[in-house]
Amino acid sequence: VPDEVVFATKTEHFKAMLLRAVEAGVPFAWVTADEAYGQSKSLRWWMEQRSISHVMCVKTSDTVITRGAGERRVDDLVAGLAPQAWKRLSAGKGSHGERMYQWARIPIRIWWENGHGHWVLARRSLKDPSDLAYYVCYGPVGTRLKDLVQVAGARWAVEECFQSAKGECGLDHYQVRLYHAWYRHITLAMAALAALTAVRAHELSKGETAVA
Repeated sequence: VPDEVVFATKTEHFKAMLLRAVEAGVPFAWVTADEAYGQSKSLRWWMEQRSISHVMCVKTSDTVITRGAGERRVDDLVAGLAPQAWKRLSAGKGSHGERMYQWARIPIRIWWENGHGHWVLARRSLKDPSDLAYYVCYGPVGTRLKDLVQVAGARWAVEECFQSAKGECGLDHYQVRLYHAWYRHITLAMAALAALTAVRAHELSKGETAVA
């Protein structure tokens, strides 16, 4: 725990945490994040320079560089897709079952570098076709559409984890002004959530064994 906390932007914190994971040898294949991080082109470029595969949510108005067409908005690129380009895929299970959407991707910067490629990924609601979300992706050339979809959907599980920690363990119920006090509260809340998750998994496994 540092004696002095120096101000840093969200992007700087993101880089620092990611570097710590890389230097510690934490095994991971992909990184994903919401618009707060995805809209930072410098962050995406920073990850590319380190061959860190990622699926980053971006704003509708965000632009990407394409081969031959120059800089284009992501929504303009997706608007030109043929109907058959869209595939119905699940982004993972949610509280109400499978998260089904229509998904499509467009290769950009067609020249593959170091065995990696770039894509714009789009997610469209089944109920409201005008409800779309966009992602800028970077990963191995052999990456499939369903691989990008799985990575994009993984972020929701993390967000649900934080919501559970807030609701069940008081993650956000602190009234402190000192860093050390905040750090202890957050650590205790996350440890409590881990314990509750282990107990729940154990009880569920017992129930499955009894049914079998």
